[in-house]
Amino acid sequence: MLMRVITESADLVQACAPLHGADFVTVDTEFLRETTYYPQLCLVQLAGPDHAFMVDPLADGIDLAPLYALMADTSVLKVFHAARQDVEIFVHLAGIVPAPIFDTQVAAMVCGFGESVSYETLVKKLAKASLDKGSRFTDWSRRPLSERQLRYALEDVTHLRIVYEHIAKKLEATGRESWVRAEMAVLADPQTYQTDPEEAWRRLKTRTNSRRFLGIAKAVAAFREIEARRRDLPRSRILKDEAILEIAANPPRNISDLNALRGVPRGFGEGKLGPGLLEAVARGLEMTNDELPKLSTDEPLPEGLGPLVDLLKVLLKMKSETAGVAQRLIANTDDLEQLAAHDRPNVDALTGWRREIFGEAALALKRGELALAAKGSKILLIDLPPS
Repeated sequence: MLMRVITESADLVQACAPLHGADFVTVDTEFLRETTYYPQLCLVQLAGPDHAFMVDPLADGIDLAPLYALMADTSVLKVFHAARQDVEIFVHLAGIVPAPIFDTQVAAMVCGFGESVSYETLVKKLAKASLDKGSRFTDWSRRPLSERQLRYALEDVTHLRIVYEHIAKKLEATGRESWVRAEMAVLADPQTYQTDPEEAWRRLKTRTNSRRFLGIAKAVAAFREIEARRRDLPRSRILKDEAILEIAANPPRNISDLNALRGVPRGFGEGKLGPGLLEAVARGLEMTNDELPKLSTDEPLPEGLGPLVDLLKVLLKMKSETAGVAQRLIANTDDLEQLAAHDRPNVDALTGWRREIFGEAALALKRGELALAAKGSKILLIDLPPS
């Protein structure tokens, strides 16, 4: 296998040129983000139908414009596996979402390969090859890269060509190309990669529904998000989640109060971030009732829905296995609870191909027009007359 690594701008222009005429190009990246807010791009791997190469974005003076132009070329399909983090890199560095895009992980779930199927599994099943996993967690920022690292990186896109071709044929045979296109619309939306500081609090694992607690947590989490982004540091380097929860439970009014909290780093109050944090706490304390956030669990579901939700889970499992589609791509537990509780819930399971596979049957089950029965090891669906 020829392991070509491009480190010069002129060579990148030449390497990308023939890919503009290709039907598709497989893409993967290696990056680090342990010490930064934004991922640090360390290597880009690309493969067209006839050739493959790697790009070293850390090479002195290299201009990645030809790479970005290829990602923006709408005549070439960009194929990724588990695309979201790779796409996020291009959004951050170049302000573009590669388009059009195809994610083999999502497509594999549509084709019956299971929940969040790994690249390794697809390579083994479809490309009849095995991957060297030893280089997966190496430091991709160190130079020079070893031959083993480069071989591992290049195989990520050369095997992906075969995986893509197999899955594309299966989608065509089953008529499910439109299903995947609908899922790709989410990945192609630039808003998918925008983090709203005002929504950052939702990542916190809170154990209370106190709206005042949540208001302070929301304000402090937004402060942390903005500072982490501005300084290009991991969120935990600004404040750990546990510290935000402690601040929300015991809101400090001054530097002395702040320094008394165990989860806040020593000297934080006197540092550059101390005043901003105290201002965020004050904003949380001053929120009106209308401004205070609340969790969706603040509105409990009606009592007695547990058995119906369980029946819907059985129906979902049966329908997903029959259709050869991953369950989580059709509906999650929240969707099932909403289906059980409401006649017309706003859930994806009642739209498009999901409704065809599962949604209509779920509504029929709820209306008493469909029953589940066991016969040996099989679950049967029995149509009932309308009541």
